[in-house]
Amino acid sequence: MNIALWIVAGVFAFGYIAGGIVKLTMPYEKYAAKLHWPEDFTPANVRFMGVVEVLGGVGLVLPGLVSVAPVLVPVAASGMALYMAGAITERIRRSEYKDLVGDLVFLAAMIFVAWGRFAIEPF
Repeated sequence: MNIALWIVAGVFAFGYIAGGIVKLTMPYEKYAAKLHWPEDFTPANVRFMGVVEVLGGVGLVLPGLVSVAPVLVPVAASGMALYMAGAITERIRRSEYKDLVGDLVFLAAMIFVAWGRFAIEPF
């Protein structure tokens, strides 16, 4: 179970960090033209989402790797699950049901990591 938790946390951490870096580095106008959901948010909100994704991705693996406050791994997973719940709410509000599947996968993965690290295989 420990290996599965590391793999899921690592893969999704990479996804969050990559997505966050894109939100932080790509100009807002270009990003909003590519994906239409950012039109509902200000450029500062999208940048903030990028920061949350980078910090959440780092929090999924770094505390466990360096054994400094490893309880932060399930806390980060719980926070990212809440973040994904917000993304799912936005998808439903915008009737973007095809894109909803990816968000549900991220939500399920974060619940798995939080549950696994809190209850099944803590550090």
